[in-house]
Amino acid sequence: MPESPLGRKPEPGPGRVWAAGCLGGSAHRAERGCREGAERGAAPHALPASAPSPWRTGTGGGGSWVGRGVCRRTRAPRRERSPSKSERPVIGREPLGRARDEGTMAALLLLSLLLLPLLLLRKLHIWPRLRWLAADLAFAVRALRCKRALRARALAAAAADPRGPEGGCSLAWRLAQLARQRPAHIFLIHGARRFSYAEAERESNRAARAFLRARGWDAGLGGGAEDERAAGVAGAAAPLAPGATVALLLPACPEFLWLWFGLAKAGLRTAFVPAALRRGPLLHCLRSCGARALVLAPEFLESLEPDLPALRAMGLRLWAAGPETHPAGISDLLAEASAEVDEPVPGYLSAPQSIMDTCLYIFTSGTTGLPKAARISHLKILQCQAFYQLCGAHQEDVIYLALPLYHMSGSLLGIVGCLGIGATVVLKSKFSAGQFWEDCQQHRVTVFQYIGELCRYLVNQPPSKAEHGHKVRLAVGSGLRPDTWERFVRRFGPLQVLETYGLTEGNVATFNYTGQLGAVGRASWLYKHVFPFSLIRYDVTTGEPIRDTQGHCVATCPGEPGLLVAPVSQQSPFLGYAGGPELGRGKLLKDVFRPGDVFFNTGDLLVCDDQGFLRFHDRTGDTFRWKGENVATTEVAEALESLDFLQEVNVYGVTVPGHEGRAGMAALVLRPPHSLDLVQLYAHVSENLPPYAWPRFLRLQESLATTETFKQQKVRMTKEGFDPSTLPDPLYVLDQAGGAYLPLTPARYSALLAGDLRI
Repeated sequence: MPESPLGRKPEPGPGRVWAAGCLGGSAHRAERGCREGAERGAAPHALPASAPSPWRTGTGGGGSWVGRGVCRRTRAPRRERSPSKSERPVIGREPLGRARDEGTMAALLLLSLLLLPLLLLRKLHIWPRLRWLAADLAFAVRALRCKRALRARALAAAAADPRGPEGGCSLAWRLAQLARQRPAHIFLIHGARRFSYAEAERESNRAARAFLRARGWDAGLGGGAEDERAAGVAGAAAPLAPGATVALLLPACPEFLWLWFGLAKAGLRTAFVPAALRRGPLLHCLRSCGARALVLAPEFLESLEPDLPALRAMGLRLWAAGPETHPAGISDLLAEASAEVDEPVPGYLSAPQSIMDTCLYIFTSGTTGLPKAARISHLKILQCQAFYQLCGAHQEDVIYLALPLYHMSGSLLGIVGCLGIGATVVLKSKFSAGQFWEDCQQHRVTVFQYIGELCRYLVNQPPSKAEHGHKVRLAVGSGLRPDTWERFVRRFGPLQVLETYGLTEGNVATFNYTGQLGAVGRASWLYKHVFPFSLIRYDVTTGEPIRDTQGHCVATCPGEPGLLVAPVSQQSPFLGYAGGPELGRGKLLKDVFRPGDVFFNTGDLLVCDDQGFLRFHDRTGDTFRWKGENVATTEVAEALESLDFLQEVNVYGVTVPGHEGRAGMAALVLRPPHSLDLVQLYAHVSENLPPYAWPRFLRLQESLATTETFKQQKVRMTKEGFDPSTLPDPLYVLDQAGGAYLPLTPARYSALLAGDLRI
């Protein structure tokens, strides 16, 4: 019988990347480590007590040194000799890491103080940027402290017993730490249910043991012995292989978290499937991530019934997360988990061979096609533990989270970020604008995690008593438009809004830690020292960056829209998507500033103003050309949203026969009880927008089409066009000769196609 992978010691391999190096080590191995970590895709296997761990650092044949002078091989204090310079790790023992961080902070401060008088004397025009120097320096220091804290946690996991719970993956050891350090502190509030950190640890342990049985692993009641079952589990179902992918199709609820944490502890990968997917898109997602099992919510069974034959044909093991009546072949996973003991599982079951290994799949929103499964590494999970610390939150905060957990904002930033500071999260299965402030009062919420549309829903609500006297001091999120931002703070303040920017698969993030209205971050040299990125010139017509005569990209000037790119390195890798390499085509740019360099292409256009603030301009695919000019959809939408009778606006470009480029079209939703004022609308756009940016068509709707993550459906709207015979909504067309918007009747539509109506 072949040797079981559960009892085999994993080989280190040439592409092994140490966590401490990823959190601040040398960069000359960056591209190699990132590439090998992405290509290998090794599943986590069981480690004996003597096996090396990816959280450890150092080299040497006789045993490496970890933490405060502990030998990795023997676990004995270091007494024999002092290592030579060539043997010392880049960041080995924690005192060395702390001293280096503190030295860096001191150097940054000293350099700033020395350069300040000289810069003021020689270049007084840079004062707008220097006025924010204190805030930039404070955030840089906070970011370096976050890195130091994460490094300390990684080193602690390296020194932990691999058979204990704190010797596993980052999710496993962080939850075990919190259960030990803050056992009674409330971690999760969901409706009337409350769970402490100790209870969360026990619930996830039960789930982990249920998944380990599905792997064919039995730890026994004592939690120490291993036994590989020769027979299958749960009837005829074959055991899940180590590192197999299990998909979760669940709403935001505590069970989602216990199963996710349990899968991580069991050494299995998780795939977060968007809850609304059915039929073809659902099957596509499951195939693309290579899922071997699916856990679904009982309330989804009825809508999934037509898909069950195809799911069974794929060979998926099917579980339901609840006791309701199930069709044949679907077992109750929660019942199986409740029958397990709640003791910790050995950490070596989940410890990855490399911190670059994929541990999770999160699907892109699919606004421009079928969703893609973005690879999430153990490194990214570890980095996301610092999110709320970077935002200035602390362990006594209560965080309100009403975002889908299958989205990065909800799971990695909301839940993992909460674990990072050991705070409390109030989890809502669905956002309710009418219930929001009552919830905040009831649970004494201090931090609200948003996406822009949620804030807009709140400011459009009628006034209520509950919105006064709340404890919310910080709103953190992304996608908040300036007009909504101003109304939100004016009505519900005083509170701080911290707008951020990031992508699920991306390697760059920005934080507007100053609270500057409308900005998504800073482009100061201090910030870029910690989180490097650049803005480069981009040709909307060709869809490619503009390069100079040497073939290199060109940086933008202040006020000029540019493509946001970030260098790919060991600290900030790009792992791509599950499936073929063609899925990531266009996401990597080479020879950007130097021959051989590699940058991640965000696909977003941003503008850096003369004070160093970054503002979102548009998606590269959303910006279109009309009359030889580039039209940014966000700029047009913001101009229209300043009209008091408009509540929502979605701007996109449509193809008009006989015209080059795309003409602007705006879908509008009225603010009750207002009516559409076409005269005022025309006067407003003509005063606030250049003529080429005026919307040529208007479409009046009851509500805008959005994805489940509240992103506007621009692609679908573009395809639907402006034909009044096929669209049920009222349509209007710009009569440029008459200087007015007129109803788009079939006669005017025909005149437009014939070239008789000038737009």
